[in-house]
Amino acid sequence: MISGIFWTLFTIVIAYKFIRSVRVVPAQEVLIVEWLGKYDKTLNAGLHFLVPFFHKVTYNHILKEQAIEVQPQICITKDNVQVKVDGVLYLKILDPKAASYGIEDYRFAAIQLSQTTMRAIIGTMELDKTFEARDSINRKIVDVIDQAAEPWGVQVNRYEIQNLSPPKSVLESMEKQKTAELNKKADISLSEGDRDSKINRSQGLKEEAINKSEGEKQKRINESEGKAQEIESIAMATSKGIEAIANAISGNNGKEAVKLQVIQNFISQFTHLAKSNTEVILPMDLSNIDGITKSVTKIIDSK
Repeated sequence: MISGIFWTLFTIVIAYKFIRSVRVVPAQEVLIVEWLGKYDKTLNAGLHFLVPFFHKVTYNHILKEQAIEVQPQICITKDNVQVKVDGVLYLKILDPKAASYGIEDYRFAAIQLSQTTMRAIIGTMELDKTFEARDSINRKIVDVIDQAAEPWGVQVNRYEIQNLSPPKSVLESMEKQKTAELNKKADISLSEGDRDSKINRSQGLKEEAINKSEGEKQKRINESEGKAQEIESIAMATSKGIEAIANAISGNNGKEAVKLQVIQNFISQFTHLAKSNTEVILPMDLSNIDGITKSVTKIIDSK
């Protein structure tokens, strides 16, 4: 009975070993095979046959790019502010043998190295700079990890910071600072707008005053030119009139005509002397017209 069970189990083990000696490797995967505990070969995609009891598959690697989540960690900035940082690491196996024997666990090692590098880089920056320098931080982490992972047969393609979270109190202070800056910019914009408006209004008033003064200047010039022309015309007319009078006086009976004109003007002016509520003292007897005429004629003769 016992021997029957033994042979049954032995048969099952032998059958299992032979079945496991036939391996089909999927695409983008490799198997690391050892011969009695020593590396023997790497099995790529396809059908493979192993020697039972001598060959052993020790490692199974995926050649696709892997995204490894880096858990949140506390980093202290240069200005002593604690920030919680997490991210995602993207890497790919280039040498399956080195990834198997170069390090015990390349995934764990890459995560630890990315965290320590992150703490070191954040420690050299102030809080405000960490938000602006994400791309720079990512590149530095990739450079450090990729250089360290070369003996592991692993290539680090990129690292992306997912969250960079300062404490709540710091966030509130930053929000207040941002609000103050926005209010300051708004006040500056309003003051600049008011200044520009005043400048525009003053320039408008200045141009208006200049236009008015130019108009007034031109008006006065035109009026003075008009008056000058008027005076010139009057002078010319007067000159012509005097010339005509002179010619008339120098002619026949000119002297008698002058006498008659003077006497007529003299007599006509007396009609305007007497007005209401006005006292007039006459130096001569107006009833003696003949005497007045002789006096005026005598004056003209003497001149």
